Amino acid sequence: MNRVFAFIFAGAAAASAGCVTTGATPRPFPTPTTVPAARGPARPAPGAVSGHAAGYSVAGTALSLRGAPYRNGGSDPAGFDCSGFVEYVYGQNGIAVPRTVTAQYRAGRHVAGGQVEPGDLVFFTTVSRGASHVGIAIGGDEFVHAPSGSGEVRVERMSASYWARRFVGARRVL
Repeated sequence: MNRVFAFIFAGAAAASAGCVTTGATPRPFPTPTTVPAARGPARPAPGAVSGHAAGYSVAGTALSLRGAPYRNGGSDPAGFDCSGFVEYVYGQNGIAVPRTVTAQYRAGRHVAGGQVEPGDLVFFTTVSRGASHVGIAIGGDEFVHAPSGSGEVRVERMSASYWARRFVGARRVL
């Protein structure tokens, strides 16, 4: 367990140090080499971490991007929309996921609301009927997402009245 946290901390520190000191936009590493089926689970790239440890790694990557700006259609640290954020974070962990909220909502397998774990995708209905917004669970009652309203990647509580009323489901793609 300590190895997982050390890995998350080291990865977040390296990513933030690289961005701050060089100004360069990090690229997903390792680069995903597979594309998930529209209705099946995402497939990790060869050598990618999977299972419970991968969930914590995904959550750590998502947390390291707090404060990144919102940009409609964005899928890199220069600006994210919600599904681009998910695609980028998973790509950083060697896992290919679909690009759109609708396709992400079909990926992986259903997770009951009370069984959500770090790294699971959480979906909400915001601008249209059905799943129209996605975030990444980080544990407990919290998730990280790229909301257009706040203008930056941030942490929210799923139990907050706004999100609780709009929750439509969770999926596990790890």
